[in-house]
Amino acid sequence: MRLLLVEDDPMIGESIKDGLLGESYAVDWVRDGQAADVALATIPYDLLLLDLGLPRKQGMDVLTTLRARGDGLPVLIITARDSTPARVEGLDGGADDYLVKPFDLDELLARIRALLRRRVARTRSLVVHGALTLDLASHEAQFDGAPVKLSAREFALLRVLLDDPGSVICKAQLEDKLYGWNTEVESNTVDVYVHRLRKKFGADFIKNVRGVGYKVKPAP
Repeated sequence: MRLLLVEDDPMIGESIKDGLLGESYAVDWVRDGQAADVALATIPYDLLLLDLGLPRKQGMDVLTTLRARGDGLPVLIITARDSTPARVEGLDGGADDYLVKPFDLDELLARIRALLRRRVARTRSLVVHGALTLDLASHEAQFDGAPVKLSAREFALLRVLLDDPGSVICKAQLEDKLYGWNTEVESNTVDVYVHRLRKKFGADFIKNVRGVGYKVKPAP
């Protein structure tokens, strides 16, 4: 899951980003509203964490721009504005949830999980590929009817590959889904996760197209 964090306070932003990375989310962090507009227009995100008091463009204006173009991206407002009118404005303006600073990281993570579950429920919850089933809402996997334990990044990698079975996905695209900007990624990181998945689902489950990337073989 790739999240966009829009927060101008360095200490708060760093703390939230570290907490999200610790839960294996890919996180991009920008510090003003105009940078948020650019990121939202160019990169597909799974969720937006949006502060309201931002330089260059206010958070509510970012939200208005997002909704005006019909983007249904889940939005969680994180702000120090705790008045009832501010909450009403944020929710009526298109936000899916509203969290007042200071907040506990565990509560933030719980709200993120709830919003992501709702988004999955509006689309599809199960991805079935042969003997493999991924439950996108619960982040659980089964293979041949038995549960399989996957790390958050193993699950994310599988989800990307299964979006279009048989098509080759380059390593750069896979890294983009697993990590955010400015994250140092070892050159063999994707290879390591592919190796782990092959051990769980069979050596031929994920094919390596030399010099291009990886693909999941089509289901029989």
